[in-house]
Amino acid sequence: MSTGTLDYESTVNTEQQSLGKRLFSANTLWTGLVLVVLYAVFSIMRPDAFLTLFTFQTLLIEAAVLLVLTVGMTFVIITSGIDLSVGSVLVFAGVVGAQVMEAMSPGGDATGAGAGVIAVGLLATVASGAVWGLLNGLLIAKAKIPPLIVTLGSFGAALGAAQLLTGGSDVRTVPAQLRDWLGFGQTAGVPHMVILAALVALHGAWLLRTTRFGRNNYAIGSNEEAARRVGINVTGHLVATYAYVGALAGLAGFMSLAYFGTTTISGHSTDNLNAIAAVVIGGTSLFGGVGTVLGSVIGVFIPAVLTKGFVVIGVQPYWQPIAVSIVLVAAVWLDQVRRRARNSR
Repeated sequence: MSTGTLDYESTVNTEQQSLGKRLFSANTLWTGLVLVVLYAVFSIMRPDAFLTLFTFQTLLIEAAVLLVLTVGMTFVIITSGIDLSVGSVLVFAGVVGAQVMEAMSPGGDATGAGAGVIAVGLLATVASGAVWGLLNGLLIAKAKIPPLIVTLGSFGAALGAAQLLTGGSDVRTVPAQLRDWLGFGQTAGVPHMVILAALVALHGAWLLRTTRFGRNNYAIGSNEEAARRVGINVTGHLVATYAYVGALAGLAGFMSLAYFGTTTISGHSTDNLNAIAAVVIGGTSLFGGVGTVLGSVIGVFIPAVLTKGFVVIGVQPYWQPIAVSIVLVAAVWLDQVRRRARNSR
């Protein structure tokens, strides 16, 4: 056998081993396997109740709003930031959108409002979320206040502003057309809520992996000072990132309006923590610079499958946060192990 053939075979084997090693160590692969195993276990235990089209559709719909929040949270955590305000911004944006639709409707009752009013309500909801995110970004990037403090303040301020606008009472005159089309509508058996959430996830994945904005996101999260020295406008990028997160929180608020038919002021108090947990479970590093939208999508469905599975098999729902907490702590521990391994090379 010639030397050239041996060199070629050696190169191929090395590449195959390298590919196998990358796949074996991929965060997304392992979280995906965990999700598949959980779904299989509950399907085996109660195939008559868990392995049904209705249960699957319900699972997807219930996760849709959180999925939209999680896409935005992925971006901000990759920059080594955090946003504790997304749940409250969701509520505030939903209130603004609902009140705008009421103001445009005869007698202040938006139940019978048409497509034009709904479109304006959508714009108002997304814009109000983006404005709040913009404020967060300016305070973090320009005033140099830590993200934890800024978004913790926004967490309370946005919820308080929503309560001031409504007097503490939920807005319930949501257009029936909005509920029928987005909240409960389907196309070919696929709920419109799920289609919208999937489109947001696909856009987020494209933005993060194929654009300069996404590459800058990773660069800033890996080393902010180095990113600044190579010419990246770190301040402007962080402002834009938090505005993007706020806009997605506003969209999630509009989806919540469509599904519940009300603003649910007190119903999203843990959405911020659930979104952070999903992102971390999905393999995004809390230290920044590492993460994918696909991993975060899988991270959303692991708690969702646990919750639905516990309900189906008759386990008390109080076990669900315990199980999710164990998975979350394990994910952070594995992330730290990987970081130490990389730093020791």
